[in-house]
Amino acid sequence: MAKVDVERVGGLAGFGSPGSHLRSRGCIDASQLATKDQGTLEALFARGGGQGTHMPDGFRYRLTRLVGGRTETVEVPEHELPAPVRDCVQDELE
Repeated sequence: MAKVDVERVGGLAGFGSPGSHLRSRGCIDASQLATKDQGTLEALFARGGGQGTHMPDGFRYRLTRLVGGRTETVEVPEHELPAPVRDCVQDELE
């Protein structure tokens, strides 16, 4: 696993929703993560996203990676994401 694009969506402010001018994005080299965090990311992609309950007004993270020429995207509740992945996100105004 190499580069993973990360986008925070949802929350009370509706980050990333259509018409929103505030985006929260980041990118992380997953090969630089601790082995445990790499395993967590791999498991999230393998099962097609998070399995936790959705929290009203809670953040979700959209993770995207390129594997074998194919793009894979999953959405994960904030509490299921390893902290280094969550912390790579920066807010930006469009």
